[in-house]
Amino acid sequence: MDLLLDVDIVVDICAERAPHHEPAKLAVAKCMAAGGRVWLYAGAVQTLDQVMRAALRHSDPDSDKAQDEGELVELARQRLAAFARDKQWLAALAAECDVFASPDPLAAQLLHALARFQPGQIRLLTRNPRLLQQDPVQTISPSDVLVMEMPARALQFVDLATQQDRIRGPLEQNLHRILHHGQYILGPEVSALEQRLASDTGAQHCITVASGTEALLISLMALGIGPGDEVITTPFTFVATVEVIVLVGATPVFVDIAPDTCNIDASLIEAKITAKTKAIIPVSLYGQPADMDEINAIAARHGDIPVIEDAAQSFGATYKGRQSGNLSRFGCTSFFPSKPLGCYGDGGAIFTSDDALAQACREIRVHGQSARYVHSRIGVGGRMDGLQCAVVLAKLDRFAQDIAQRQAVARRYHALLAKDTQGSTGMAEHQDKIAALARGSAVTPLPWPKDDRTSVFAQYSILAEDRDGLQARLQSAGIPTAVHYPIPLNEQPAYRHLCCPDCTPVARRIARQIMSLPMHPELTEAEQARIVALMSQP
Repeated sequence: MDLLLDVDIVVDICAERAPHHEPAKLAVAKCMAAGGRVWLYAGAVQTLDQVMRAALRHSDPDSDKAQDEGELVELARQRLAAFARDKQWLAALAAECDVFASPDPLAAQLLHALARFQPGQIRLLTRNPRLLQQDPVQTISPSDVLVMEMPARALQFVDLATQQDRIRGPLEQNLHRILHHGQYILGPEVSALEQRLASDTGAQHCITVASGTEALLISLMALGIGPGDEVITTPFTFVATVEVIVLVGATPVFVDIAPDTCNIDASLIEAKITAKTKAIIPVSLYGQPADMDEINAIAARHGDIPVIEDAAQSFGATYKGRQSGNLSRFGCTSFFPSKPLGCYGDGGAIFTSDDALAQACREIRVHGQSARYVHSRIGVGGRMDGLQCAVVLAKLDRFAQDIAQRQAVARRYHALLAKDTQGSTGMAEHQDKIAALARGSAVTPLPWPKDDRTSVFAQYSILAEDRDGLQARLQSAGIPTAVHYPIPLNEQPAYRHLCCPDCTPVARRIARQIMSLPMHPELTEAEQARIVALMSQP
């Protein structure tokens, strides 16, 4: 449960007002220890400042008021700033300001602000007897917090709420800027994001689009791929990779995966190339780039077949010093909320250094329009809206730090699992791919990324012999898991007529055992240790 603090509670703590200071301080500490967030109302800043100064002045009535006023102001603001450092600011919204008929307008604002949260998610911490009596459901006193059972915050598979806490200031600023300038479609946030992403990847062009799926679809359309054409790809991926091939009328040709990375096995691609092959779509699964140099070399030997990297899970990863998304003719990524760099809806981007293809993509995303109401080609409504771009822009400044934290979480998992399954405290290399399964290990981490590339660990995935049993055991302990992906696409009802499952035996085997553990930058060592300990129980 979260707490929104009344002004008196904040001042009780910061001015150390007896006898209220200690219970208020302990109540706030108890909330935070349980994983709850403590909120301060942005509309109360001036009131906090004034009440804090009055409280400090009252605590030393014999001081020279004129002489000490400057020092008192400084002290009050220093204490308030220190207290607010690990708290969340709740913005004051226009809908909460119609309170002048209330006997206590600020209290009315605070109660109105609680309506933004789910019922039971937050309460107003106050010692105001009138408020406590008037609204016992939404308010609570420090003494009641101290005697209540406050459940710990549930462990999250992907913790978007904590990530939002870290970026709340720039996020709200970006969103409000759009509401005020009113350019909702292809506005300044869109061009700002495209320029930033192009610079970050080194690609000449970035074209933001409505989703990662649209990114792949528009890329295929820009290449003119359609009926009678074949596109080589992997069966072990999210359905969008193959869906777009079928949508343009082409035929997907499935190539099995490498067991160490779960990415397409580059050594098997050449045998599947025919005169009809018009593109290759490798997927950089789980955040690690595929063997892009090998794939590009194969494509070049066969008439420079276009390669489209599906980097939906790998944006921010590197391959031989280059950025994922800028490793082939096209790179496509997704900003789905659970991605390492996600928005709060759907969004995606296309990267290319080919001027003509970039222009084609820009036209296709606006219904094939080359000038206003001039439609030069078939297109789609595929724009990424400004509000979603604003979210990604707010996240970008922390993205490098998020990647580093995700990699640290993955290293801890790897070391814990290596110790558990191999009796070693070091990081498991597993150069024998999944041969550990043959030695009877119940749980095996996928090998650490190859030395020439990095992963952003969109997921941390393991192989489990008894996946259903392991998932059930973790679920009963409140630990969420997921399976990416349980059925290869060439075994899915919509696509199994295109390829027999026996053609991709590794994908079939991995699909039966793959499982993803909670993965996000805020995951703690204690949480990971608990997860791995539960996994090792019979």
